[in-house]
Amino acid sequence: MAGQKKLLRALAGEKQDVPPIWMMRQAGRYLPEYRATRAEAGDFLSLCYNSDLAAEVTLQPIRRYGFDAAILFADILLVPQALGADLWFVTGEGPRLSTITTEADFAKLGPASDIHETLNPIYETVRILSRELPPETTLIGFAGAPWTVATYMIAGRGTPDQGPAHALREENTALFEALLARITEATIDYLSKQIEAGAEVVKIFDSWAGSLKGEAFQKYALEPCRQITAALKERHPGIPVIGFPREAGEKYVGFAKATGVDCVALDNSVDPAWAAANVQVDGCVQGNLASRHMVTGGQELVDDTRRIVEAFRNGPHIFNLGHGITPDADPGNVQLMIDTVRGG
Repeated sequence: MAGQKKLLRALAGEKQDVPPIWMMRQAGRYLPEYRATRAEAGDFLSLCYNSDLAAEVTLQPIRRYGFDAAILFADILLVPQALGADLWFVTGEGPRLSTITTEADFAKLGPASDIHETLNPIYETVRILSRELPPETTLIGFAGAPWTVATYMIAGRGTPDQGPAHALREENTALFEALLARITEATIDYLSKQIEAGAEVVKIFDSWAGSLKGEAFQKYALEPCRQITAALKERHPGIPVIGFPREAGEKYVGFAKATGVDCVALDNSVDPAWAAANVQVDGCVQGNLASRHMVTGGQELVDDTRRIVEAFRNGPHIFNLGHGITPDADPGNVQLMIDTVRGG
């Protein structure tokens, strides 16, 4: 049955008349059933670490919409927490972490091999999902890319320009690269455990890749992704990997060949026709409808959805948004998007 799953067929390079579809952050605050489960859990981190409830919110959009894939409900900042960073969430403002800006801060982190005690509930969520998902639905595991995770660990929070991470990279390159190496090692082990638990695909989210310019992109976005992908494929031959160097622009070109990923996820800042000619030539692409359509809906949603499907129809394609769905989205617009992809 796994060989017949639409998403896995796309990742293997198959062109399909109707592309498989899933949506970044498809389990989330735009759904009333998610909000009810979140309230039951008490807070966001408690939901992440409650395997039964995390599995439940992962399953909710599958029940409602019949997506071709489910993505594990977790957070990219669980890895720094498992390494020993303090992590908490401020309502309405997002995550906060203890900062890593000196060698003394770095010395407080544990080795990558020690992350699993903290992350065992995540692996249990994967095991539950591998049992409970419909047989046609692919299970995606994920982690944040080392650069993106490092930006949060250095600044202690999300920042508009990743300035603190860029400053450390320039002022104390040795410390910055040691942190990146620790995150990379932990990410390999974390994703490997997800695969062992039942993940059929893994995705590497480099949400802030676009702020790396020139050689820095090659060293700190592309190279860690290559290392992670190579290590996972050595441990788990045949495992498909999706890379998402968001806002990479022209650097999307050649990213699949350079890193070994099976699919490149595209944000909505790049034109689908351009991406088909320059990125899809190397294999599967994923994307790239603007998330705002899930709020505004209407004919523009339908037209842009059709335009994307048409642009990528001559090669392997996974339909998705160009970034995560936002909390103010209308669940009805999600259904309209799916109906448009599947019904024309």
